[in-house]
Amino acid sequence: MIVLGMGNDMIDIRRIDRSLQRFGTRFIHRVFTEIEIAKSERRANRAASYAKRFAAKEACAKALGTGFAAGVFMRDLGVVNLPGGKPSLMLTNGAMDRLRAITPNGMTAQINLTITDDHPWAQAIVLITAVPAEFSHHLSHQT
Repeated sequence: MIVLGMGNDMIDIRRIDRSLQRFGTRFIHRVFTEIEIAKSERRANRAASYAKRFAAKEACAKALGTGFAAGVFMRDLGVVNLPGGKPSLMLTNGAMDRLRAITPNGMTAQINLTITDDHPWAQAIVLITAVPAEFSHHLSHQT
């Protein structure tokens, strides 16, 4: 296994709450995927749910080595839950292109995500690794 990138982000939940109040659905649909919206809107503390997902996007963009540039946009990164409930990230468009570009030939990339919140903070850590393709079928999530 090799490490392709690592990123960390921390955000004040109150900042996301202010954006939700001020910009409403315009903010939500500009930043979050439909899966993230459905999950967050069901939560009692929707601001904390959105904040964790926002932090995950930031952390992943850092792990990809681009930030939100070079064709990587917020909606290209979406927090999803694996069958057991573990959070992970689904990449599309420019983010997926970047992941493919940094993954060595013959290897399969894996994205590991941890998210947490303790009011007023939400935090996410992303670790992107690669394993030889022949071992990827043993893993629970691959990109």
